[in-house]
Amino acid sequence: MIDNKKVLAIIPARGGSKGIPRKNVKAISGKPMIQYTIEAAKECEYIDKVIVSTEDEEIADISMRAGAIVPFSRPEELATDEAKIIDVVMHAVEFYERKAEHFDIIVLLQPTSPLRNAEDVTKALEYFIRKEQKSLVSVSEVSESPIFMRSFNKENELEKIVSEDDDVRGQDMKKYYRINGAIYINKASELNPQTSFNDNQMGYVLTKEHGIDVDEPQDLVVAEYYLSQACDGEFLSFIVY
Repeated sequence: MIDNKKVLAIIPARGGSKGIPRKNVKAISGKPMIQYTIEAAKECEYIDKVIVSTEDEEIADISMRAGAIVPFSRPEELATDEAKIIDVVMHAVEFYERKAEHFDIIVLLQPTSPLRNAEDVTKALEYFIRKEQKSLVSVSEVSESPIFMRSFNKENELEKIVSEDDDVRGQDMKKYYRINGAIYINKASELNPQTSFNDNQMGYVLTKEHGIDVDEPQDLVVAEYYLSQACDGEFLSFIVY
């Protein structure tokens, strides 16, 4: 609980995946990948309950052994490639509402962000409460500025994707950030079927390392390396005001 508000952490983890088969339980630095997210959520002092939403028996078993609650088997229609994450979240929230258990804040944590830790989640929640906004999403600064990026139009000509001047000194360039999918925080009362978590209002900045999203095999290699270095304590997060 934080600021007298009850907090539910939801970790969505279906069995199917395209880039890396069974990636949510893929071993990485000696643990199933989902275990890192479960541990981060459980170590956050403000989170009252940590649940995993899955239709997969192996994921459910690993999650429970890691300390998460698996209160239901996710309906098959919510475990397809086409299923929307908001529907998965609403299903979990409504499950507890039917049991007369109310939560004020929902924290969505994707299991594919194994570098995001308890400190990241804790500080993001504190920032969310301090700023009194409806929603928050974690982001990471991009290495390559979109100022130098182009897209092709129908005539196969290059077009800018941002309108800023590209004839500018590097130190004067505006910083850009990408949504990394590691942390989403929303007021439960504001959630509805049209909610898009990527449209969340506030940005909470993670380092590039903590913002790694494991989607392709090469991401596993990178994440494995940084997890092996995590004991150095060098990868800190910070916020944008």
